[in-house]
Amino acid sequence: MSDYWISRKPALIAGGGIGGLTAALGLAQKGFRSIVLEKAPELGEIGAGIQLGPNAFHAFDYLGVGDAARAMAVYIDSLRLMDAMDASEIVRIPLDDAFRTRFGNPYAVVHRGDLHGVFLKACVANDLVELRTNAGVERYDQDGGSVTATLTDGERVTGGMLIGADGLWSNIRKQVIGDGAPRVSGHTTYRSVIPADEMPEDLRWNAATLWAGPKCHIVHYPLSGWKLFNLVVTYHNDAPEPVAGLPVGKDEVRRGFEHIAEQPRSLIERGENWKLWVLCDRDPAAKWLDGRVALLGDAAHPMMQYMAQGACMAMEDSVALAAEMEAHGGNPERALPAYQARRKLRTARVQLQSRLLGDHVYHPDGAHAELRNAYMRSRTVDQWYDAIQWIYGGTGLQDGDSAIG
Repeated sequence: MSDYWISRKPALIAGGGIGGLTAALGLAQKGFRSIVLEKAPELGEIGAGIQLGPNAFHAFDYLGVGDAARAMAVYIDSLRLMDAMDASEIVRIPLDDAFRTRFGNPYAVVHRGDLHGVFLKACVANDLVELRTNAGVERYDQDGGSVTATLTDGERVTGGMLIGADGLWSNIRKQVIGDGAPRVSGHTTYRSVIPADEMPEDLRWNAATLWAGPKCHIVHYPLSGWKLFNLVVTYHNDAPEPVAGLPVGKDEVRRGFEHIAEQPRSLIERGENWKLWVLCDRDPAAKWLDGRVALLGDAAHPMMQYMAQGACMAMEDSVALAAEMEAHGGNPERALPAYQARRKLRTARVQLQSRLLGDHVYHPDGAHAELRNAYMRSRTVDQWYDAIQWIYGGTGLQDGDSAIG
């Protein structure tokens, strides 16, 4: 790799969320300097729980934070899909030793803030990573050998490349692709975190549980060493505009779940301090690049929550970016096209399948729901493992991690 590139031209990374910090960590693992430019006055994450498939743990190890991530995770016993109309179990996928052997790592759940803290601590401790707050990137310019980011306050920062990890409403994407606002799904999610002793005793399952009902679903699982339960409820109410983190009363949350069984519906009564998000995503993009500028995470491939892979895909992006930078001697003009080629189809598949899950698994009604139940109950555990091999079996880096496997 080029000593000149390392010492004189660090990578600029727009965004200090999970994608931005893991991009910095991945580059540091390969000896590359970076400057993380975060618009907020302090580095942190909002939200509650994140599900982590084995592919996330593969990425943790590659990024050098495997032990720290494992120490703060809650290891669940199964993935459970329940019928919200009659409270029956549709399918249970065990996450036991056989699962870990098959995929090389466990399945776990974590608090988003705890996970972000693992990455932040590792970045602070690494001399190759510089973290800056109150430093939102508004636009960029580039010449043949560098990229200059213009910050909100007018300051200009120059580096060897720019990674846009600035989320769903990315300013970097506006220049790279210019495809306008995200697609509003019409699905509204309400989130709450409740103390574990407030969870109904008959639902204190060590599982990532999803109750599927007509145009709605409920998800819950334990967090933070079983001190809390994450509670996420979603219904398709044709919301027309994006909303993020708006506090709402319990009456609004109840409205989308009046038609389901009492057992899952009772969970809404336990939640407090509800906040809503109107879910948005985008169609897969054919291009993530503009010279020495590339997109990563939600800036590149924002997706619905239904495969629980948004954060995992950002981490995989960071792994692939670091690997391609190393493979191409620190030359972004060669490394970034290889990174895009490695990641584009895999993330497109996750984006599109996440949409399909919402329509055909989580929210159907009538005969459609009956067909779902019959089909899913007919499959063996090994058949389920075969079906998820493509997503959980790697880091998104190996040749086997294809979009069509």
